[in-house]
Amino acid sequence: MKRTFCNLLIPILLLQLIIPGSTECSLDSIVDTKIEEALQDFNPISTTISCSSVTSSGRLASCPAGSVATSCACGYGCGSWDIRGETTCHCQCQVIDWTTARCCRVG
Repeated sequence: MKRTFCNLLIPILLLQLIIPGSTECSLDSIVDTKIEEALQDFNPISTTISCSSVTSSGRLASCPAGSVATSCACGYGCGSWDIRGETTCHCQCQVIDWTTARCCRVG
């Protein structure tokens, strides 16, 4: 009885390994086709990002109009800063001699 059960189980397991393999291939090709169709309808917009640094004395450095602050650097090795209103870098240490804002614009 055990041997008969094992003899039936092996072909069933082999059949299960074969069927999902062929299903995955057809599913992959369907997904690839759908992705290609979607990309044909997509019109990418050409954009550029331009960044510059603005340095000011003291704790604040503001970006020019149309750009946003993406990061800050502070004098005297201060590593504590925050960005206020998306355009102004603020260094949080007690003694600061300069602040730099990295300002970027999408255009």
